[in-house]
Amino acid sequence: MAHLPSRRRLALAVPVVLSLTASLGFLPTGASAAPGTTSVTRATDAGTLAYVVNTKADHGTIRKVKKAIAEAGGTVVAAYDRIGVLVVHSAAPDFGPKIRAVRGVQSAGATRTAPLSAAGTTDEGAAQVLSRAEAAKIEKASDAAGQSEPLEADQWDLRAIGADKAAAIDPGSKKVTVAVIDTGVDDTHPDLAPNFSASQSANCVGGVADTTPGAWRPYNPAEDYHGTHVAGEIAAARNGIGVAGVAPGVKVAGIKVSDPKDGLFYPENVVCAFVFAADHGVEITNNSYYVDPWLYNCMDDPDQRAIVDAVNRAQLYAQKKGTLSVASAGNSNHDLDSDALEDASSPDDSTPVTRTVDPHECFDVPTQLPGVVTVSATGVKGTKSYYSSYGLGVVDVAAPGGDKYQIPDTPSANGRILSTLPNNAYGFLQGTSMASPHVAGVAALLKSTHPHASPAQLQALLKLQADATSCPTEPYDGDGNGVVDATCVGGKRLNGFFGFGVVNALRAVK
Repeated sequence: MAHLPSRRRLALAVPVVLSLTASLGFLPTGASAAPGTTSVTRATDAGTLAYVVNTKADHGTIRKVKKAIAEAGGTVVAAYDRIGVLVVHSAAPDFGPKIRAVRGVQSAGATRTAPLSAAGTTDEGAAQVLSRAEAAKIEKASDAAGQSEPLEADQWDLRAIGADKAAAIDPGSKKVTVAVIDTGVDDTHPDLAPNFSASQSANCVGGVADTTPGAWRPYNPAEDYHGTHVAGEIAAARNGIGVAGVAPGVKVAGIKVSDPKDGLFYPENVVCAFVFAADHGVEITNNSYYVDPWLYNCMDDPDQRAIVDAVNRAQLYAQKKGTLSVASAGNSNHDLDSDALEDASSPDDSTPVTRTVDPHECFDVPTQLPGVVTVSATGVKGTKSYYSSYGLGVVDVAAPGGDKYQIPDTPSANGRILSTLPNNAYGFLQGTSMASPHVAGVAALLKSTHPHASPAQLQALLKLQADATSCPTEPYDGDGNGVVDATCVGGKRLNGFFGFGVVNALRAVK
């Protein structure tokens, strides 16, 4: 997406997951600085900033904090009293320090480093729109193969996880909904309209849910195509039109969180999305993004700490209400089990400052939060995609995300993932953004088969039924330039490239 910066999400090592608690007990009162962390001067005196203020979730405390916010020069624009999260706007340069000193405030911080003006995703490269000539070639091959969807011959990814065979047994239940938290979904697309759930869709930009009909659609369909592509991968209907999704019988919803001006996914938007999904009976959310403006949120920084706190409260609320969240692992080809990583992209809403961070102390949100399924990407040959992040104990499972260097035997010979685009179009994308919805689709099939399974049980089933995939026997050279790009550590049942393995849609319905 041309107007967005490169999106690179990283993930969480298992030991950190085990240390996180529902009460945010992992947030230390005096967290030590990560190695080489560089402080960033915030533009708090140049205009209005957005904040999250996190309090004890009782009415008395919240009432007192709201009063203190007004006295400190702030305005509450959204209040999520059930989880103790308030979204606030303030132009006061000392608002953050003042509100953090108020009794009952557990954390508070700015969600931006630049003033509010009067989407960050994990796809790798721009979309390649399918031409009519290319579509005709694929349709001919699909027809010859007896496939139900005209473009299915190019969907190598469905066959890689047995989703084509699974659909013949059980395409998924209409009682299961996957919400795409993203740039918006074009529900008028003929492949999405049959399965779209408008009653579970919203626009959460600004931190307040807008359910006006169509509010969930992309602002600019030519550029904000990401969410529509993701939605098609999950639940494009088997209706004799275009492509098929992994779970073509389930419902799909759209919750738009990308800012219309810069495309970024700010914390208050994502808090709104998780709470809205939970309150509207969504069983699974797909999260192919990281929360801006920080690639990593370091716990020694009060603003970044508050971001982790607020989003974690929201996603834990969703888990308790029965929602499983699936997230992409990132496109930086980083070993996420390393001791230190360089972040040169944060903050991405103003001037980035290069810093070295410990990914066990500085968290990527939401993928590093407890209970979130982290997904790496594979290509048609079944090995790690050249861009996909990895790490032993970090990645939970893997799924097809596409790889331009791994060429399939399909009519288009395109190693990326083919899916829906706005305005009745189709196109190819690659990235862990594309891997995550494959897992969300399989999770939806599992939920259809096991309707009473909890989010934790669904995650366990994803891992248990995945196809165990060993590390490559030869040194890994993802782009074929003769240089070793990554090292896979671990055994067949659990390793850094594939986690517990590549998800299996056919097993999900058996």
